[in-house]
Amino acid sequence: MGTAAGREAEAADDAASRDCDTGPGTAAGPAAGPAAGPAAGPRGRHSAAGDSTVGDFAADVAVIGGGVIGHGIAFEASRAGRSVIVIDDAPGSGASWAAAGMLAPVSELHYQEEQLLELMLESSRLWPGFAAGIEAGAAGEAAGADTGYLTTPTLAVGADAADRRALADLREVQQSCGLSVEPLAVREARGREPLLSPGISCAFDIPADHQVDPRRLLARLAELLEADGRSSFVRRRAAGLLWEDGRVAGVRLEGGGAVRAAETVVANGLGAAGLGGLPAGLVLPLRPVYGDILRLRVPAHLQPLLTATVRGMVRGVPVYIVPRQDGTVVIGATQREDGPSDPHAVSAGGVYQLLRDAQLLVPAVAELELLEATARARPGTPDNAPLLGRVPGPDGGDLPGLIIATGFFRHGVLLTPAAAVVCRQLMDGTADPRWAGFRPDRFSRIPDTSGDSPNKEAA
Repeated sequence: MGTAAGREAEAADDAASRDCDTGPGTAAGPAAGPAAGPAAGPRGRHSAAGDSTVGDFAADVAVIGGGVIGHGIAFEASRAGRSVIVIDDAPGSGASWAAAGMLAPVSELHYQEEQLLELMLESSRLWPGFAAGIEAGAAGEAAGADTGYLTTPTLAVGADAADRRALADLREVQQSCGLSVEPLAVREARGREPLLSPGISCAFDIPADHQVDPRRLLARLAELLEADGRSSFVRRRAAGLLWEDGRVAGVRLEGGGAVRAAETVVANGLGAAGLGGLPAGLVLPLRPVYGDILRLRVPAHLQPLLTATVRGMVRGVPVYIVPRQDGTVVIGATQREDGPSDPHAVSAGGVYQLLRDAQLLVPAVAELELLEATARARPGTPDNAPLLGRVPGPDGGDLPGLIIATGFFRHGVLLTPAAAVVCRQLMDGTADPRWAGFRPDRFSRIPDTSGDSPNKEAA
């Protein structure tokens, strides 16, 4: 291990292996139930598990949050030679568990989000190498573990004349940004996807929009991190940031103990706003945007239902159908900000809407077996762009030891490689100025003071 923090991490891992029951591997799959998620989460021989564990750990990097963003950042830091600890009491059970995994910078273009489009396109360019690195495996490990990353193009279709006009208008905006969206005759679209309804009004080919399976991706990233002797999981909640000498020096854990780190990355989605010890004046204006999503099994006589993702517009409302290699499909997703008392509660109206609209585009959906209905909250921001980067310190420069990576809204899976690279560059001191517009303090007024942060929390 090249650093003092790294040597401390090795000692912490040894202590964890003596004192902690690391338990079985990830519990995943439809049998877990609509809201269960991966009950066990990614854990293995390097995991520090159990709420009864009290003690200090150390690493070069502490990542708060075990979703796809947190896992991706940890993976990138690890392969750059840093020791990493991921802190999450239920890794992989949040929005990443529900996500469909569309890598769709073209389809996801929205008006007045040009800078976000640049980040999405950059991340899309990074995805082939990112996926190859994950699937290749760690040194000495068998290669070829699949993440479900596919580069098959996306097909956009409309249900009626109004939907045709809406998609044509969107195509003009997409083309003005240099994006490729090509019209197809309905007959040609149905030649590619025979189970599409003959009644669809239009079709467009989007070759740059791809997909990955987020659940397989999370499982694979967890395997690689656990196989790396420099990385581990602490299955605890983060209570707040640890401050020393005017800088962030790690994470305080609920129930006692801490993770000490040279760099701390806050990547726990909506939980970031409530984290203790944030710098004075820093506002993380995150809002929960709930979504319902369905998973269905395709009977043998209908396989494959589709060969590529279909993104539809039905009476002005978007719907998508994403085929998986295991004979299932994902149908999603609603978008609501109703603030249910149970954040994992699935809306009956949402399920009805998704099945109704999907059947209008692909009538055979009516013959599928419903496996799972899931709801999760995605972390939105006022401008729908992520909070990504460092924040100012009391002296006007960047605060040492702290990186924020949250607020990815609909784009968490797509933006994972870019977020990972941005965070690694910040740690290296080689920040890319293109992404300065995503700084987490853009909604804040950070006081220009000297001395320690008034919100600091000591060990």
